[in-house]
Amino acid sequence: MASAAVTTGDLGAWARIRAAGARPVDVASLAAFRILFGLLMFTGIVRFLFTGWIETMYGAPTFFFKYPGFAWVEAWPVWGMYVHYGVLAALAVMIALGAWTRIVLPLFVLGFAYTQLIDVTNYLNHHYLVVLIGALLCVLPVHRAWSIDAWRRARRPGGEAPATHVPAWMVWLLRFQLGVVYVYAGLAKAQPDWLVHAQPLNIWLSARTDTPWIGPWLDERWVAFAFAWAGFLYDTTIVAWLSWRRTRPYAFAVVVGFHAVTGYFFNIGMFPFIMTVSALIFCSPSWPRRALAAVTRRPWPVPGEPAAPRAVARIGRGRAAHVLGAILVVHVALQALLPLRHRALPGDVLWNEDGMRFAWHVMVREKHGAVTFIVRFPDGKRLEVPPGNYLTPRQEREMAGQPDLILQLARHVAADLRARGYGEVEVHAETSVSLNGRPPVPLIDPEVDLARVRDVWPRAWVTSSPSTDPIHLRPID
Repeated sequence: MASAAVTTGDLGAWARIRAAGARPVDVASLAAFRILFGLLMFTGIVRFLFTGWIETMYGAPTFFFKYPGFAWVEAWPVWGMYVHYGVLAALAVMIALGAWTRIVLPLFVLGFAYTQLIDVTNYLNHHYLVVLIGALLCVLPVHRAWSIDAWRRARRPGGEAPATHVPAWMVWLLRFQLGVVYVYAGLAKAQPDWLVHAQPLNIWLSARTDTPWIGPWLDERWVAFAFAWAGFLYDTTIVAWLSWRRTRPYAFAVVVGFHAVTGYFFNIGMFPFIMTVSALIFCSPSWPRRALAAVTRRPWPVPGEPAAPRAVARIGRGRAAHVLGAILVVHVALQALLPLRHRALPGDVLWNEDGMRFAWHVMVREKHGAVTFIVRFPDGKRLEVPPGNYLTPRQEREMAGQPDLILQLARHVAADLRARGYGEVEVHAETSVSLNGRPPVPLIDPEVDLARVRDVWPRAWVTSSPSTDPIHLRPID
């Protein structure tokens, strides 16, 4: 009898969650999220177009590091990449306007993802987040209000009025995606280098002692520890504070301040802006109407209960809705589990990088390294090959601390020499890598022929992580 009671109670709780998720809420926050996302993407892409990064990332390299299964992705010529980014900027404007959104959003997501798949060294956490958010917006009915699409639908003969409501779960989905970023970024900081040694913050802050007013304090150890613990507590708790109505205004002020500080001190691109603007999704679904009323000094009425079923925007009908729903369930499961995959792999993720990407390990490691490839020919001769023969300085810096990229280039060196008629050569790597201020040590076993290594786990050709503590730039007084 007790078992049956528990089951009934569980079903009752699940039914209450489903009912809460289906509850109609104001469409305004989804519409505003789409507009702000489009404007942010336009700003970031235009900034990218005028910084010279297209030549650096797509024109200068002669070799590109590939993701597994995407070796076929190639860059356009430089002029083509300019056109590509120009088209992305135009698509971003159309997203903000809500024009032909069902076509424009998938094109933008695919086009943006393409720019990232060209070279693994282009990976940034916030670029990955852009793809994820864009993919969610492709599915959600963000075009059903405050958009050219909604205006066009209403003008058709027998057309329907713009939607006034969406099911609450659609807002929850975007909150979940942002919450994943924060929570896993916080969990990644729950390790000794960050909390016990305040590294790599000690390294980065000590390099900013020329900052006006506060510069002399930035090489003080207590300041690095204050930053480290503040970052850890912020990431692990901010979602809870944003989700609670009573603390939300103060939490959002902390969001603005936190990302303003990190954006000023650390070179992390558009990430602070994306996270600050996206945090608005935690506000009441009617926040855009209240904000517009305050700015325009005229009422923007909050809609009451939907007058008709069509006033509530859906993701589809019938079988299509079920398919999209199943896809979203898989997406949620992947986002919850993918950042944990390094837990199932041996070794320290900060050292071997296994499971580092797509896991929100934000700002938790600083690596400096040097790599030289030693080629052994069939006749016993040896040749030193510097990575600069194949890579740009930016690519070389990124590769030096990432074993899978070192392996890719080693294989490319072997293939290049075979193509030149040198036969089956061996390629070994002499490496010296510093993690979070530790003395440099080898990252790759120099006795292993990387040309014949299969990139599978466990990666025995990667050395064990250093057992020493990271050094501090100033000793304890």
